[in-house]
Amino acid sequence: MRNLNFHHLHYFWTVAKEGHLTRAAQKLNVSQSALSSQIKQLEGQLGHNLFHRRGRTLLLTDVGHLVLEYAESIFNLGSELLSMMESGEQHRVEQLRIGAVATLSRNFQENFLRPVIGRDNVKLALCSSNFDDLLEQLRVHKLDLILSNRPVASDSTTPWRCKLIAQQGVCLVGPNTPEFGTLRFPQDLMHTKLLLPGPGSEIRTQFDLYCEQHGLSVTPYAEVDDMAMLRLLTRDAGAVAVIPEVVVQDEIQAGTLKSYATLDSVIESFYAITAKRHVELPILKKLFKIL
Repeated sequence: MRNLNFHHLHYFWTVAKEGHLTRAAQKLNVSQSALSSQIKQLEGQLGHNLFHRRGRTLLLTDVGHLVLEYAESIFNLGSELLSMMESGEQHRVEQLRIGAVATLSRNFQENFLRPVIGRDNVKLALCSSNFDDLLEQLRVHKLDLILSNRPVASDSTTPWRCKLIAQQGVCLVGPNTPEFGTLRFPQDLMHTKLLLPGPGSEIRTQFDLYCEQHGLSVTPYAEVDDMAMLRLLTRDAGAVAVIPEVVVQDEIQAGTLKSYATLDSVIESFYAITAKRHVELPILKKLFKIL
C-alpha cells in the first residue's frame, strides 16, 4: 500500500491557491526549483499532471481540481483539529454540503433536513442548480449529497449511489372556496382551469398517462416547472393544480387551499445521490437511518 506524502500535498495545495510558483515559493520560504521538484514528485506518485501552464500562471488540470478538493478537506480538517484542541471543545462541527435540483419542493427539503437543522455541531451549506451541474459538483466533492426528484444511473460504470428516500402522493389542490366545493373527479377535469408541471417532469408524464387511460382530454391553464411558482399560482390564480401535497402542506393546514382528490397512480419520488468514492459522512448515515 502506497503512502501519500502529505508534505508534497501541502506544497501542491499552496501552489494551487496562489496560482503562481514564485508567490507560493515565497510563502513557503523555499526555492522555486525545490517547490517545482516536490510538485513533480507528487504528480509522479499520483500518475497524473496536476497543472498546465498559461504564460506565468499555473492552471489546474481536471485531476488537479479533484486533488485540490481532497487537499482542502484534509488541511481544513487539520486546522479544525488544532482549533478544537486549543479551545478544549469536545465535539467536532460536521459540515454537510447539500445541493438540490432547482425544481424540488422547498418543503420537502426542509422536512428532510429537520433532524439536523439548529444543531450546534452541524454546519449546513445549501445550494440549488440544474441536475447536471449538481452532479459535476458532487463528482469533484464540492457537495456531499444531492436531493433530486429524478434518479441517476447507479451501477459499476458510474460514480454515483442513488437512494430512494421518499415518495409523495400527487393531488388535485385548489382554493378552499365554494366555487370548487362541487368539483367532481375525474369527470370535471376537462372543464377545470388546471395548473400542471412542465412536460419534462415525471409527474406530468404520469398525469398525461392517467388522462389517456381515463379518456380525458385536458388543456393546461399554465405549465410550470418550478414548484415554488406552482405553489404561488395554486394559491393566487383561482385554479386547480396537479401537485404533490408536500409542496402546499402549510396552505392546506391553514385552510387556504384544499386537496380535492388524490391521483393514486401519480406519485413523486425523491432521491438522495452521493458519490461512491467519497467516504460517507457520519451525519449522512444518521440522516438516512432516520428516514
